[in-house]
Amino acid sequence: MKEMLSAEIWSIVQTNQGNALLLRPRDLGIAVPIFIGQLEMQSILIGREGVNLPRPLTHDLFLNMLRSLGLSLERVEVHELKDNTFHARLIISGGRFSEEEPLIMDSRPSDAFALAVRRRCPILVASPVVEQAGIPLDFFLDGPEEAEENPPAGPEPSSEVLSPETGKNRKLLEQLNQAVAAEEYELAAEIRDMLNRLDKDIEE
Repeated sequence: MKEMLSAEIWSIVQTNQGNALLLRPRDLGIAVPIFIGQLEMQSILIGREGVNLPRPLTHDLFLNMLRSLGLSLERVEVHELKDNTFHARLIISGGRFSEEEPLIMDSRPSDAFALAVRRRCPILVASPVVEQAGIPLDFFLDGPEEAEENPPAGPEPSSEVLSPETGKNRKLLEQLNQAVAAEEYELAAEIRDMLNRLDKDIEE
């Protein structure tokens, strides 16, 4: 049986191949980069900040539906890396499903993360996945010059790495500009409010 490790969303990295979410097993100095789409990344950011939108996004709707059926998302698991594709699953209990015999649903990792940050439920990753795709955190924290001298077996990050603390405002600013450019003004307003709250927290 695969050992499942407790993990957290550590950061988001901009690479030449797109946006990668860094999933870090707790207490380990490594992270697993998982590429996610732009919309999914926006949903994860919104869910992580606990923003209440006027109308539910798809991930909010899914959780509302589970709740109305008496079901609850207990945890999400990234359980396999096969043919360069990460596989995740949702572990759901309630009704005729118990902790011992839960409902297990296949999911894209990006959707699983968007649900997990809203539910504030545990995120687990299988140890073989970490062994296959884990990259030392120093690689993301070092500059691009040092990374080029010692390239790991994995995606190449650009010179810009967004850490959880220093990169949050900058990432949200990018999302705000993109939302305005796409005329998604409702989303732009919500991102603006998130930035205001973050700035207020820093001042306090």
